[in-house]
Amino acid sequence: MIGLVRKMVQSVSTSVRLKVPYYDVDMMQIVWHGHYLKYFDVARQALFRDRGVDLHRYMEEKGYAFPIVRSIIKHISPLRFDDEFICTAVLKEATVKIVLDFEIKLTSNHKVCTRGRSEQVALRVPEMEMAFLIPEEIKKALFGKQQL
Repeated sequence: MIGLVRKMVQSVSTSVRLKVPYYDVDMMQIVWHGHYLKYFDVARQALFRDRGVDLHRYMEEKGYAFPIVRSIIKHISPLRFDDEFICTAVLKEATVKIVLDFEIKLTSNHKVCTRGRSEQVALRVPEMEMAFLIPEEIKKALFGKQQL
């Protein structure tokens, strides 16, 4: 019998603790839907920073930009003014594109409020041509010594 061997890849993730400011809520006193993308971005930047990746500097030095080409958000339960929450970013892929999954949970009861995903691609600048692969040094920094 031939067995299938799966290599367990440890997840790369970062969590940030945030608090809803008054200026993020709408007339219904809940967080306006567009602000969830801002919270995702805070977690995304923390994950990149934790892995030593500065995509803005990389663009200046190496001529690549990394625009977000897709965002998906599932709103489950609203955040309200003064809610404390944890936003977690989990790296899912960094080969053809950088894919991150997000989850927002209240700190008080761990209730999941929002889940989402973003996808970023590599563009050569100034041509604005799709690279179709994430540069190897970015991929290695994000995943470390793990097999991709």
